[in-house]
Amino acid sequence: MTVTARGIVLVGATDLELCGHPGLICGIGPVEAAATTAAHLAVSRPAAVLHVGVAGGRGITPGSLAIGTEAVYTDLSAMIPVVERVEADPALLAAARLAMPGAIALPIATSAAVAQGLAAHDLRVEGMEGFGVLRACALAGVPAVEARAISNDLGEGDRSRWMIRRALEALEDAIPLLLEAIGSISVEPDGAASNIEPARAPSTASA
Repeated sequence: MTVTARGIVLVGATDLELCGHPGLICGIGPVEAAATTAAHLAVSRPAAVLHVGVAGGRGITPGSLAIGTEAVYTDLSAMIPVVERVEADPALLAAARLAMPGAIALPIATSAAVAQGLAAHDLRVEGMEGFGVLRACALAGVPAVEARAISNDLGEGDRSRWMIRRALEALEDAIPLLLEAIGSISVEPDGAASNIEPARAPSTASA
């Protein structure tokens, strides 16, 4: 069972990131995440989606929690208008921030490759699935928000310095609070439809 009693789907790239909670394992990377989430939403109609995982952070202490105000696809670059960002549902974002007052709220980058050295964007947090999950939700009209626990410095190539355990412990603590907060609000049908952003010219921040 992937839907909670309150109709929320918890989505994570791996089973570890779900921290023992029932949920949808969307796979690693934006394409796999988008395809898996879209396939699930085609047969299930949840009230909301909470996407969680670990992430790299720029100058952010490992174990800190970040809540995404929007997901930004930093790999995408084209000479024609493209959709490169999806905003979190405002009601879910407000509920998540209220539940986790110590978390930072900011745009979260999505990249198919783990940054090595200097990242090609100036965002402070980077994951690998957020844009894929939130874009699939936006197209399906399902409200969604992303929350990430920081495990390493963005661009740190030495995996032995990554603090995955600390990040997972932070997620384990945060997930019940986030699910409770999101489940306590009233979500209108097709509440995320307004989050579908029309195509626009690529920004200079794209990789």
